[in-house]
Amino acid sequence: MDKSPVSLEHMRTFVRVAERGSLSAVARELNVGQSTVSRHLQELEESVGVPLLSRTTRRVTLTDEGSRYHANCVQILRLVEQAGDEARATRSAAAGTVRLSCTAAFGILHITRLIFAFQDRYPDIAVDLSLTDERIDLVREGVDIALRLAPLADSAMKLRALGHSHRLLVAAPSYLARRGTPTTPEALAGHEAIRMPNVAGSEVLSLQAPDGARHQVPFIGRFRANHGLAVREALLAGRGIAASHHWLVDDLVRSGRLVPLLQGYTLPSVPLNMLIVPERAGIARVRLLIDDVVAQIGCLPGITQHAT
Repeated sequence: MDKSPVSLEHMRTFVRVAERGSLSAVARELNVGQSTVSRHLQELEESVGVPLLSRTTRRVTLTDEGSRYHANCVQILRLVEQAGDEARATRSAAAGTVRLSCTAAFGILHITRLIFAFQDRYPDIAVDLSLTDERIDLVREGVDIALRLAPLADSAMKLRALGHSHRLLVAAPSYLARRGTPTTPEALAGHEAIRMPNVAGSEVLSLQAPDGARHQVPFIGRFRANHGLAVREALLAGRGIAASHHWLVDDLVRSGRLVPLLQGYTLPSVPLNMLIVPERAGIARVRLLIDDVVAQIGCLPGITQHAT
């Protein structure tokens, strides 16, 4: 008996299960029942004639044959998507969904507005924005592009260095009226620090003086938060001093609700990078969003863009 034909839908289901390692996670992602995912996999394995996945009670993994088949499926699905892009290009209308992951506070305060403007220019492109400060596996989570504020280790993803995010020390006038304004780095030791413990080395401030001398200052306090917007609220409430990205507090500094401190001293800037899933980089709608972010990112407060 002839084997049944392999459908692209079954291929897509298989690729996502292989990347996520979970039938239930893929079922939620595709908004279908887990039984539908199981049926797709069973029918696909029957069609190709070999087992592609090894299932246990805790995880789904690829067989040797499945690994080779997965690599081929990724290429086939990419070609299908690119073919659709090229066909749509004849009417100059990019369409479809781009999935973007971004550092949470940065995404809420600034990247959302970039996306709104992008979608006004390309109304047929949907953007799924995922906000997290955690490092994620882009392929496993189905993300096309990620913006990250941190040094990045070697990765299988395409890395595009966008620039640096500059930081400054700030506090509310109410806090300074109560505790005094520090005029030297050493004076910070007697103040309340607001910091993010999920940022490596945040318990020590490294400051460079106007003459180039470097100061290492302990930076501790009673309030710590793992989200930039919580730090912003703590600053406004007069809870202490924070080493903050310009983009997080620029509007508050301009309105006088926060005050810059030790302005002759500089804090190390933070690299701003874009990670791109290589197989997605050539898709028209993904490429359009990449180019748009690169073009607009230097307009954000405190971002120094790399020369291109």
